[in-house]
Amino acid sequence: MRRTTRMVQDEAAHGAHTLPRCYRHPDQETGISCSRCGRPICPQCMVDASVGFHCPECVSGAAAAARPTRVPTTRFGGRLTGDGALVTKVLIGLNLAVFLVAGYLHKQLADQWDLYSQVFPTGAKAGVAAGPHEWYRLLTATFLHVQPLHVASNMLALWWIGPTLERVLGRVRFTALYLVSGLAGSALVYLVAGESVASLGASGAIFGLFGATAVLYRAARQPLGPVVALIVFNLVITFSVPGIDWRAHVGGLVAGVLTGIGLMHAPRANRNLVQAGAVVLMLGVVLAMVLVESARLTG
Repeated sequence: MRRTTRMVQDEAAHGAHTLPRCYRHPDQETGISCSRCGRPICPQCMVDASVGFHCPECVSGAAAAARPTRVPTTRFGGRLTGDGALVTKVLIGLNLAVFLVAGYLHKQLADQWDLYSQVFPTGAKAGVAAGPHEWYRLLTATFLHVQPLHVASNMLALWWIGPTLERVLGRVRFTALYLVSGLAGSALVYLVAGESVASLGASGAIFGLFGATAVLYRAARQPLGPVVALIVFNLVITFSVPGIDWRAHVGGLVAGVLTGIGLMHAPRANRNLVQAGAVVLMLGVVLAMVLVESARLTG
């Protein structure tokens, strides 16, 4: 094939411009490439790196990878979860399981776990009054129930009101609220009648959830009428029906309100610290009530 003079000139001109062009600025020739992805970059695009130069995309990608991923949370700092009622279901399951075991399989469990305290005329003490080795009853008593209607009413209330609080507080905060309310109810029972008492039931914890729900409605600027009516209705039953321990209900209710305030009104800057402090403070109040009554019974 014969080549003309024009073809030779075109090939010479093409060979004189063999440098690649910047991938972001095609009109710019460059001999520099990104040391990470290898794409050609012009002086306008090159970013100094520890080794060579990086292109803008690699720099922004590295920054995004190094940036910590923010975990989505609820309004009050709890972690968002797929099942917003998992803890509520677990608590209901535990209460039902303990009821079945204590009522039908191991009936002595009620005597071992109920909130029992007794000071005999001889000065001997039994149950919670006997000392710290029996204080576990303050918690275990909140998982015991007397009869099917007793456990059914408490679990129905827990299922009705628990998921809402669990979703807005998160699992950890909701669990802490439930347990500390139950403990506060037991502690008030012991404080008032530590010399002779036998009590059990989850109603102290349930009343704590009632109190925290009132705080939630207040924080969300929702009408308080329905939840106040619910609390008043249950208090009327508490003081009207024989055999119901009003001390556990009142203790749980007050603890739920106070703990709920600490959980839902904590400043965002120190939210976790304030919320943990509110729970620890309420546990301190529970311990103080137990110590005061134990000291009185000893004296």
